[in-house]
Amino acid sequence: MLNGERVRLRPVEPWDVDKLLEWENDHKNWRVSNTLVPFSKDLIMKYIENAQDIFAVKQVRFIITLSDSLNAIGSLDMFDFSPVHQRAGVGILIEKEHRGKGYALEALELLEEYALNVVGIRNLYCNILEDNETSQKLFEKAGYVQVGRKVKWFNDRVDWLDELMYQKVLV
Repeated sequence: MLNGERVRLRPVEPWDVDKLLEWENDHKNWRVSNTLVPFSKDLIMKYIENAQDIFAVKQVRFIITLSDSLNAIGSLDMFDFSPVHQRAGVGILIEKEHRGKGYALEALELLEEYALNVVGIRNLYCNILEDNETSQKLFEKAGYVQVGRKVKWFNDRVDWLDELMYQKVLV
């Protein structure tokens, strides 16, 4: 486990399947995860069993918990990992009732320490839709810099939105 003052990051466990199923199948989250169909419980279980080696599958997911609990309050993903270029994408989800309390920022800091000192990642990046000001503020507070904009990149069925590209160089 990766321990902070108020939160910790732990591996995904089989008992997390129902919580992951809830998050992955919440259509409000589909917008940021590019999901178009629901996930089955079996598919989530296979993911839990096979997707924890970042070098093998180029991604890893951590469960975010409060430091005194094992209960999930969110998840943090590193994906699109490139060992050659020492970079990975970052995605974070915090349950609604735990937002605005600084947990996401602390979780990102723990992830950065792990990325740099354990995996050898030197660059982290994320892509955020232009209307997601909360995520923009979070990543900016964490030291990420906006490095680009993909114009009219995302169709939200009402209008086309730009996607902002953020990057943090760890060393």
